Amino acid sequence: MEMFTERTPRIVNAAKLHRAATRRKTGRFLAEGENAVTAALARGEVVDLYVTEAAWERFTFLRDVTGTHVHLITERAADHLSETVTHTGLFALCTSQMVDDDALIASAVKNSPLIAVPVETNEPGNAGTIIRVADAFGTGGVLFAGNTVDPQGGKAVRASAGSLFNLPVARNTSVVEVVDKLHEAEFQILATAADGDVTLHEAADPANGMLAQPTAWLFGNEAHGLGDWLDLADIRVSIPMRGQAESLNLATAASVCLYESSKAQIAKL
Repeated sequence: MEMFTERTPRIVNAAKLHRAATRRKTGRFLAEGENAVTAALARGEVVDLYVTEAAWERFTFLRDVTGTHVHLITERAADHLSETVTHTGLFALCTSQMVDDDALIASAVKNSPLIAVPVETNEPGNAGTIIRVADAFGTGGVLFAGNTVDPQGGKAVRASAGSLFNLPVARNTSVVEVVDKLHEAEFQILATAADGDVTLHEAADPANGMLAQPTAWLFGNEAHGLGDWLDLADIRVSIPMRGQAESLNLATAASVCLYESSKAQIAKL
């Protein structure tokens, strides 16, 4: 088996996928590590696998891979493909997982009427973590709204721990358009706020059934929250906290809210 080096054209081109513009142009991205690669293989979304000799010995499941080319690469080639200080030596060239926002909403209406809407998220680790959380709680998808990071960037893909391949993910640069489409599909729009109209405890009370309804949660960015976009929410929900922390970070707040909504919708079934 020929071993690819950092100068092999396929490696050179794959390394260019570190740039968002190249990912958009080619419709491909890189997944790195066991979780992401196994999830991509399970979905049949892998074009090529790039593996160091050490990774070939470590990840024995690679011997059973069919229908995908497995290429051995040097350690220096792996350094070029990786965006981390230390890497596993396992990389997959994948087809884009992004879907149209209309398709995501239609799928959620049919399968799981709960959508996470991160607004202007600029931290890729949080973007990937929200995808992972949304997957864990069975949401209908994650719809990134506004000027956000690319969910298929390296850090976001790693943070999603393979969940990027398990549920619909979409982007729309217009927050207003996203909310309008969700309203048209009869989703209520909830958002977290310190001065909420109701607390999350009240919203989760089965007696009022609020969280059992088709719901889209707006989550603001790390630095400024939702800002003026908060006015687009139908209901503002505060998360009660008994401790002294003033707030929760984005991914933690999303986890709490999506868990409560998922629990309420399951109870309604």
